[in-house]
Amino acid sequence: MRQEFLPFARPSISEEDVAAVSEVLRSGWITTGARCAGLEAAFVDRLGTTTAVATSSATGAMHLALLALDIGPGDEVVTPSMTWISTINMIVRLGATPVFVDVDRDTLMAGPAEIEAAVTGRTRAIIPVDYAGAAAELPAIRALAAKRGIAVIEDAAHAVGTRRRCGEEVGSTGTAIFSLHPIKNITSGEGGVLVTDDAEFGDRVRRLRFHGLGVDAWERGQQGRSPQAEVLEPGFKYNLPDMNAALGHSQFNRLDDFIDRRRDLAFRYRDRLAGTPGVLPLADAAETDRHAWHLFIVRVDPETAGIDRGGFMEALKARNIGTGIHFRAAHGQRWFVDHPDRWRGVDLADTEWNSERICSLPLFPAMRDEDVDEVARAIREIVPAAGGVPA
Repeated sequence: MRQEFLPFARPSISEEDVAAVSEVLRSGWITTGARCAGLEAAFVDRLGTTTAVATSSATGAMHLALLALDIGPGDEVVTPSMTWISTINMIVRLGATPVFVDVDRDTLMAGPAEIEAAVTGRTRAIIPVDYAGAAAELPAIRALAAKRGIAVIEDAAHAVGTRRRCGEEVGSTGTAIFSLHPIKNITSGEGGVLVTDDAEFGDRVRRLRFHGLGVDAWERGQQGRSPQAEVLEPGFKYNLPDMNAALGHSQFNRLDDFIDRRRDLAFRYRDRLAGTPGVLPLADAAETDRHAWHLFIVRVDPETAGIDRGGFMEALKARNIGTGIHFRAAHGQRWFVDHPDRWRGVDLADTEWNSERICSLPLFPAMRDEDVDEVARAIREIVPAAGGVPA
């Protein structure tokens, strides 16, 4: 058994990252400023998009995007229930109705057909999810949305660096939101980045990010705000401090190396777990050329594994191996069960099947090949159908 606990995620912090943050702390300017602008410029340069707006979280970016679309009471937003609850919370808090669509059983992403079937005359936005670092079918989803004048916000929280088979990197077209949370492929401690090729939309998001003022706290040539700054509309305070942006920018420079290592580990998992009864990795999504491998997901099927997810996770924990759940279906969360009038869903059978079985295994760049081997060996030891006995 492992002597040291293996978490399911751990940020990869280098001495260069530490030095970048230390430089900001010593600079005399630690809130939103030149470092935040530098991080935004890095996203624009890589993706070729028009605008990038860094925020204090991806949740904040989603809130601002929905606000910038004037989403409110009477509106519907189509999105999978198999997603992190923050998106759904923002929809509900704005008085709109989330309309949940089912996902493919083995890729966990909603397809164009499922989304189109959920669209009504009240649909104002569609939020597809690039699940676990794979790419959703955005070209087809954008096409159906464009015919109806519906906005698309790509939830790319898992997908910084993901590339579609058409050669498009996620975020280079349309509007997308990335997460820089500590468990993501790159981190700023906490943070998010909204990217868009709609300059006017991007300007409004940027304005809403900082109190609705016509300028940010930072203006080139001075440390401070112009005394002429006016509130153009009521806004919020979702700006990303330079302390965080410096870490995010330093990490961004190593994104491709991180993804390459994650890919190698994920392929090793697939090889080592092949044939393990009732432990089912996700299938490849057809739209994906380069997978960012934010998560390595398996589904623990008690009917064939001989153990349920709870027992599986506890048995791995007893062997010093951490796991996670990403995610329980949103419509199964207590508040949504208690408030069925605040949402609706369209045939969520595959979502519900996965919600009871999904489990994230350890995956982060600093893992060794031997760590993957140990996890796979432990899984075979605890799965009764593979001849194992849970601890």
